[in-house]
Amino acid sequence: TISTDRHNAKSDIFTFVKCQMIMPPLPTLPRAEISSLKANLTHAIGSKNPSAASSAVELPPFPSVTADAFLDRELGEATPGSNAVHGEMLKVDGVDWSNVFKALLDTHAAIRTNDLAKVYEAQSSFHSAFNHTFGSYKGNWLIPALHVVCRNTHKAAVLADKAVNRIKNTRNDHARLHSAVTLLQASYSKTLNDRVDMRVSTPLPNTHALLEVNH
Repeated sequence: TISTDRHNAKSDIFTFVKCQMIMPPLPTLPRAEISSLKANLTHAIGSKNPSAASSAVELPPFPSVTADAFLDRELGEATPGSNAVHGEMLKVDGVDWSNVFKALLDTHAAIRTNDLAKVYEAQSSFHSAFNHTFGSYKGNWLIPALHVVCRNTHKAAVLADKAVNRIKNTRNDHARLHSAVTLLQASYSKTLNDRVDMRVSTPLPNTHALLEVNH
């Protein structure tokens, strides 16, 4: 029994170490970068500036499909948000943006890992949080920012699926893109159903792009 217990303990330790090697935690961003992203988002929300809001939620260039960090680890089930590492808080005009901001930081961090699976996981969490907070505001000033979020979710899903298919030597795995459809549909629904102060005479740039991305 003692021998069996020791064997099981060694097996558990090996499994734990292997998992840590396969799925290392996301790196935290430098404090200066966190402060800059926070200031940009706070200003955009406080001023209700559509252009500033779009810029605040934009992301750096995504890693390529052939990025070594992604190809070197085993594949597992996508678990959005499971690698969240940032615990920043943000409240503007009485609305809690903490979940949005933390997920945005995690997405920036995931891009630095060159791991497209992590990028999609973090971006999907960010998109979900943004959809939720989007419903707290009236008017149309956040729609351009929502378009940016939708575009990046779609791109992250497509790239992650391509990387997975490259590893598996197949073309049939579109799990992340299928998962993204739910987020994109929720966003599109909110632009139609949740707006109570829409001014038709004041068109916004790229408002039709959300429909294009969603299809």
